[in-house]
Amino acid sequence: MRLPAVVRLNQANEFHTETQNVSARGVFFYLDQPVPAGTPCEVTLTFPPHITLTDAVRVRFTARVIRVESPLPSSRIGTAAMIEDYEFVRSGAGNDFLSALQRDWNKLN
Repeated sequence: MRLPAVVRLNQANEFHTETQNVSARGVFFYLDQPVPAGTPCEVTLTFPPHITLTDAVRVRFTARVIRVESPLPSSRIGTAAMIEDYEFVRSGAGNDFLSALQRDWNKLN
């Protein structure tokens, strides 16, 4: 499932990207730099209404990188992370966030 996402490795490293695959136990996304296996990360994405069959749902995953693939010709590096915890994020101040994700998604496609 390709969805726009924000991956935060720490306070200083935040990447706007897209997922290639999301499951109940893991997420696969692309980054511009390699990240060592074992690195904790936070992934925030919005499941659209056609997936949730209701309103869009924003979710934040706490995860740990378990695999990093060789770079693609486009320099994007596939990164697999195991989901350790998740939370639903309220949309109160999220309209700007959702708009930014939508803009980033449109840029990728």
